[in-house]
Amino acid sequence: MKRLWYAATAAGMILSLVTAQSALAQGTQAPKSAMPDPIANEGVVEDEAVDALKEMSTFLTSARTLQVQGVGSLDVVTNDGQRIQLDGSTNYKIRKPNGFVIDYVSDVKSRRFIYDGKNFTVYSPKLGYYSTVAAPATNREVLQTIYDKFGISLPLADLFKWADGSSDDRIKALRSAYNVGPATIDGVETDHYAFREDNVDWEIWIQQGDQPFPRKLVIVDRNDPAKPTFNTRLLWTLNPAFTDADFAFVPDANAKKIQLATYKGGE
Repeated sequence: MKRLWYAATAAGMILSLVTAQSALAQGTQAPKSAMPDPIANEGVVEDEAVDALKEMSTFLTSARTLQVQGVGSLDVVTNDGQRIQLDGSTNYKIRKPNGFVIDYVSDVKSRRFIYDGKNFTVYSPKLGYYSTVAAPATNREVLQTIYDKFGISLPLADLFKWADGSSDDRIKALRSAYNVGPATIDGVETDHYAFREDNVDWEIWIQQGDQPFPRKLVIVDRNDPAKPTFNTRLLWTLNPAFTDADFAFVPDANAKKIQLATYKGGE
């Protein structure tokens, strides 16, 4: 079946090429189906795409506070390789350089992550458990510490890197980067960019104009043959007014404190 599919695909490509060449020779426009693939740009790192990421990062870094609402889905892969899609929503409150609250809500689980500048807390509202540990002095350090020590990767953690200017490693890892074209996301005009790293494909839709917010994000894990995907659409508020109370964790009367397990590493 694979051989048949490849043969059919090759035949289709040859037919499309012949049709396009014939149309050009006759001075007429070839059908859209016969035109070259506009996004076949493997192995090319375009300066325009990289510059768009840098401009977005510079803009986000200039904000003192940010609020982000994301609605998206995450693929999980069963033992027999079937992809199951789970929906969820995420709400961020970010204060630079040292404060954030992340609320993740889905039918499967709900979590709240709080960093007040001194302590980091994980709270499960449905289960009624929480754990608090001492934390470093900045958002950037907290992200790295809780991942290295406790194996916790926060939802949309890359947004922090773009917002605090620590995205250079991500840019250096690019194997391809190019502009797919304009696209309208939830009524907002954006530019759509596609990127490839060693084991990850990702796309980002950046708002046009003087506020280059990322409006949509898609990430594909190429390590897994099923290629599970994460996608989210983002709604931003620039420089909202926050107080220290917004980043304080106050457990309810029935919440139980537990110890956060140390991550031992491994695959």
